[in-house]
Amino acid sequence: MNWFSSLFTEPGISQTVVIYGLVIAVGIWLGRLKVFGISLGVTWILFAGLIVSYFGMQVEKDTEHFLKEFGLILFVYAIGLQVGPGFFASLRKNAVANNILAASVVIMGVLITLLFYYLSGNHISVMTGLMSGAVTNTPGLAAAQATVTDMHFTGMEKNLITIAYAAAYPLGVFGIIGSLLLLKKVFRINIEKEQELHRKLGKIRSDRPVSVHLVLENRQLSGKPLRKLFELLREHIVVSRLQHGSEIITPTPDFLMTENDILLIVASRKQVEQLKLLVGPPVDVDLRSVKESPLQSSNIVVTNVAVTHKRLGDLLELHQHGFTMTRLSRAGIEMVPHGNIFLQLGDTVKVVGTREGIQVVSQTLGNSLKKLEVPDIAPIFMGIVLGVILGSVPIHFPNIPLPVKIGMAGGPLIIALVLSRFGSMVYLTNYITNSANYMIRELGICLFLASVGLSSGGNLSAAFADGRGWTWIGMGVIITMVPLLLVGYMACRFFKKTFFEMSGLLAGASTDPPALAFASKLAGSDIPAITYATVYPLTMILRIVAAQLLILFLL
Repeated sequence: MNWFSSLFTEPGISQTVVIYGLVIAVGIWLGRLKVFGISLGVTWILFAGLIVSYFGMQVEKDTEHFLKEFGLILFVYAIGLQVGPGFFASLRKNAVANNILAASVVIMGVLITLLFYYLSGNHISVMTGLMSGAVTNTPGLAAAQATVTDMHFTGMEKNLITIAYAAAYPLGVFGIIGSLLLLKKVFRINIEKEQELHRKLGKIRSDRPVSVHLVLENRQLSGKPLRKLFELLREHIVVSRLQHGSEIITPTPDFLMTENDILLIVASRKQVEQLKLLVGPPVDVDLRSVKESPLQSSNIVVTNVAVTHKRLGDLLELHQHGFTMTRLSRAGIEMVPHGNIFLQLGDTVKVVGTREGIQVVSQTLGNSLKKLEVPDIAPIFMGIVLGVILGSVPIHFPNIPLPVKIGMAGGPLIIALVLSRFGSMVYLTNYITNSANYMIRELGICLFLASVGLSSGGNLSAAFADGRGWTWIGMGVIITMVPLLLVGYMACRFFKKTFFEMSGLLAGASTDPPALAFASKLAGSDIPAITYATVYPLTMILRIVAAQLLILFLL
């Protein structure tokens, strides 16, 4: 049986695979356990790694370091690809206020960490690890470790960074959710009334396109081409159907309108009143349900890479009669399609037209879901290369001995955000399905957490033997909850955020998926997720940079 025991004791590829496999599998199984309905999820992998290394199981250090960094890169890059489209779409509304509030959470956490640093006498690297654990920010931990390594610091405190992180993390998760529950109690939130409030606000604020039937009574438009109506408006609209006498058609911009024509217009809700003034009053008909109409509607998915490199208006194949594109859905956000839009893989376009016209659009845009199921790996790795290059760029600050780098977490995150939105313009299409993204993300975070745990378990007993570990837990709870409670109160009281919006904001400011899951389940909608996506990228970068600056200034 010597061959079997050597799998666990003799450093090598087989031993590394076996130990990582066991740590990750056991951690995931333990992550299914819930306390008061809350689970720590994959974070149990970190604790499993700590326990295994505490009892003497070690893997080869260079391999461990590579897997840790590569896992982190995969994780943050997949996160960037996932939230990128929604992030850029959300920048059009409430982004500035949301990001100011989220940044305030980060700044308050840093200030409280500095206060504890001066009061407790703990090493700044330990306090930085404690801060990252308190806000459940794993890339911040990686940034702190990388900075200490770059400064060639070899003291025991370097090894205690992970222990401090692990000590603060569990109550960090519960502290974030506990803060949301406390704020719910303070503002006496009734979930059903909150949901009703959002239904009403959705009708007022929604930028989602709506359909309206209007009868043409403006004589100044009678006899004029349809494009004249488009020219009178600042924002894009679509006339998906038009009843001219007894005929129902999908009109072209050159179609000459006549009085009493009925137009089915797709536009943003805020444009409806202006359209009533320009065209005429609403009419109680539905051109979509006329049985004699030769028009059909269909949802077509963009799967042809070639069309993502051109403006929609430059696609000559779509410059013909017989159809109209009425809506475009991207990352859960609907918009009115127009000539200046660059399509992206995975976009869904709603088309109204004849059977032949819809077939033309389908052939042009692809509409082959099988193509989306096979990800193009080359652009993903090219994006990772660009992310590592960006993360390695030194940024010099006065009076700091070493340059700051946004590192293996910040660089790939920024590149993924940009490429998820603009990659198709430079032939780097990074689209992958949600399931493929989830697999990459989970694989990355599992490798990272297992590596961190396996490298730090030997110092576990030293941290708690003298009582420091319990002190770290107490400080971590304060770092977690005080900024969230203060900013959450300000968000609702002074910025007039709803409870659901505030919950997503605080979860994003903590970069904490379990808190987002809790808030989304409480809301019964994706309202918290929208705010979460708005603040997540900036918060992630700030936490990475803050972890580095604390060490560079004070080490």
